[in-house]
Amino acid sequence: MPALWIAHVTVTDAEAYGRYAELAGPAIAKHGGSFIARGGRYVQLEGTDRPRNVVARFPSVEAAEACYNSPEYQAALDHARGASERELMIIETTE
Repeated sequence: MPALWIAHVTVTDAEAYGRYAELAGPAIAKHGGSFIARGGRYVQLEGTDRPRNVVARFPSVEAAEACYNSPEYQAALDHARGASERELMIIETTE
């Protein structure tokens, strides 16, 4: 089953987070992921407001988790740590 990688982010250091984004995109693509929403318009109805929201579609939960744990993504993530406050989840779709 396909899966969605959903991130809610508040960027605290735009320069460092920009380096994360440059590296994360190719790592996500390498694992079969593609962005379906990335920083677009949103309406916060409940919970913590995070001004940057990203959704990527992967072939499976396992592919998304493998991406997260990959050396390429972890290298990207080094730039996001300390440059953002974020929540990230992977959820299997019903399609």
